[in-house]
Amino acid sequence: MTHVIVLNGGSSSGKTSIARALQELLPDPWLTLGADTFVEALPATGAGIEFGADGSVTVGPAFRRVEAAWIAGIAAMAAAGARIVVDEVFLGGAGSQEEWSRALAGLDVLWVGVRCDAEVAARREAARGDRVTGMAAKQAEAVHVGVTYDLVIDTARADTRTCAREIAARVR
Repeated sequence: MTHVIVLNGGSSSGKTSIARALQELLPDPWLTLGADTFVEALPATGAGIEFGADGSVTVGPAFRRVEAAWIAGIAAMAAAGARIVVDEVFLGGAGSQEEWSRALAGLDVLWVGVRCDAEVAARREAARGDRVTGMAAKQAEAVHVGVTYDLVIDTARADTRTCAREIAARVR
């Protein structure tokens, strides 16, 4: 039985919309937690994360310590029986996946790459108005470097419901 679905993709790639659609499609209650939830929970200053004017994201040791606790907490909830969709941005590429893999060891995890053409993601980013301009383009490919997936979807080529249905079909 699948315990966790990890959606990894850049900013504005469609992860959150897919996660919400999965909550509607899947028969059991699924919690959605991820990068936005985590960043919103951080204090405004001193959290060790900086957003550059060019769309870059830089994290330091303070951020990494709290992030490790966040990941361990999500893994503990899944181990306790919660079914979770993780809406994530692997800023560290394969290293980020390794950290999640260690925390989720022993659980059935579906790893999903959420791809989106950089230009499409940039248009979505501009329409949203709540992101630093350039973040979507910088992350579109970088978050996938060295990451291994069970399934890859492309939100520039398929709508949210189609992508969610494809993921749901893989859930055990």
